[in-house]
Amino acid sequence: MFKIEGTIKVLNDTVQVTEKFSKREFVITDESSMYPQDILFQLAQDNCSILDGLKVGENVEVSFNLRGREWTSPQGEVRYFNTLDAWRVEKCSKSDAPVSNNKPVESKATTSESPDLPF
Repeated sequence: MFKIEGTIKVLNDTVQVTEKFSKREFVITDESSMYPQDILFQLAQDNCSILDGLKVGENVEVSFNLRGREWTSPQGEVRYFNTLDAWRVEKCSKSDAPVSNNKPVESKATTSESPDLPF
């Protein structure tokens, strides 16, 4: 089980993939690092309704499982796919999000200033 906080960027409608399988995709933006990441999640079956009532721009915490599978094309090429399978999405305030300070640390030591360094 994994958790991540972010801001909802995209909320797609539920798609009926087969007679017995439906899914709903959404994207959150994770800004916890120096470079924001847009991350695609999927909800399946009854969990598709979890997003009802949520809006683009809201801050949420997503609980999800990482799923992977192998697929062989008709030409015999083997490929691997990953899915972030969400099972809980809860609103949270931005003030609850962890604060990250990702400024690079500058080292002031050089070989001439630190003669005891081995190089």
